[in-house]
Amino acid sequence: MARDAIYTSDIHSNGFSFDDKVASVFADMIGRSVPGYGQTLQMVELLAHQYAQEDSNLYDLGCSLGAATMALSRGAAGKTCSVIGVDNSPAMVERCQQTLKDEPVVIRCQDILDTEIENASVVVLNFVLQFVDKSARLNLLSKICHGLKPGGVLILSEKIAFDDADENRQQIGLHEAFKRAQGYSDMEISRKRTALENVLVPETLATHHARLKQAGFSTSNTWFQCFNFSSLIAIK
Repeated sequence: MARDAIYTSDIHSNGFSFDDKVASVFADMIGRSVPGYGQTLQMVELLAHQYAQEDSNLYDLGCSLGAATMALSRGAAGKTCSVIGVDNSPAMVERCQQTLKDEPVVIRCQDILDTEIENASVVVLNFVLQFVDKSARLNLLSKICHGLKPGGVLILSEKIAFDDADENRQQIGLHEAFKRAQGYSDMEISRKRTALENVLVPETLATHHARLKQAGFSTSNTWFQCFNFSSLIAIK
């Protein structure tokens, strides 16, 4: 696994993007940047085992290098499911297809806003919705809900914001402390924060739950939170 050192000497002047440079270190980057990331993958596998329905499709939208795609595949092992990973970054898709070439999954290079969700029992958005323009988020979730079978689920993991300004600052500080503990310098943290500004746009948990209801899900619950990162499960 290549170590993420992008922001030791390089600033993405046009903002953060999932280009070849990021793709080459992404596994290390997300593991060292997102508290609880490994646990979310474990729970994707567990939830897929619980909710994957026979003869249905499982989607990993914004699959990047395919970690959650593989978690879906492992969770649905023994069932007649099709596992589909989708990402709009050619660099990510190329590496994902190479890594998972011997696995029973399909990887597509496509914008998730253009992806048809059909006959689905499990859909994953693992730290992806935060990169989608806010004006398009409801339509995306509505499309997912429409494409889910009754009893199907959406697993939604996100960086979150807080209405209270003091709490928001505290949680950001704890997240940055986590990244320092993973070996990132203050300069790297600052440079990446600048690169992600207006690219990654977090929202509150209340906003997520309200939007999921508006999109047509019958229930949604927060099953995980560590600092300003959280994961929800929404059931059709």
